[in-house]
Amino acid sequence: MASHRGWKICATVTGILLITILVVLVVLFLTVLKLKEPDIVARPINLEGFDVIVFPVIRFNVTIGILITVKNRCYGSFKYNNSTAHISYRGKVIAEAPLEDGTIPSHKNYNITTSMDILADRLVFDANFQRDLITVGVVNFTSHTVVHGKGSMLKFFHKKALSHTDCNISITVGSQTVDSACTTSVKLK
Repeated sequence: MASHRGWKICATVTGILLITILVVLVVLFLTVLKLKEPDIVARPINLEGFDVIVFPVIRFNVTIGILITVKNRCYGSFKYNNSTAHISYRGKVIAEAPLEDGTIPSHKNYNITTSMDILADRLVFDANFQRDLITVGVVNFTSHTVVHGKGSMLKFFHKKALSHTDCNISITVGSQTVDSACTTSVKLK
């Protein structure tokens, strides 16, 4: 009889301990370790070059160095593959910026340096661009980036992820200011 009572007490204590650990892990994963959207800021850093071709067709291209800062607020790192950011004006792609593969560490700021090739001739000959630039004084752009990668949390849990980033960029000509608002969504596969 005494041995059965000891087994019952041991099984009950073990069961309560396992349920407590399970509840703590669920609470941690739903609160502290929950996937959070990164903060992304892009800034031009220098003019790398420009190319003007007059004959046989007029072309004007500008290359600008860009610094993209990603603030990862998650407890997991994100290893991403090569990708390309596309910048558009009124639905027409006017620039591309390649993003080389890398790893964004957990709870850190990560800088990505790239070059953006602007096809300026697509803008110069656009009547809407001239109106926005001269009459309105504000030029609006959009950017879209899709990044494939793998998220890793606590070096044990690995999950494929897909990140979509959309930005609205407004350049005010008179004050020479740039305002941008970005939204990022991360989907786990």
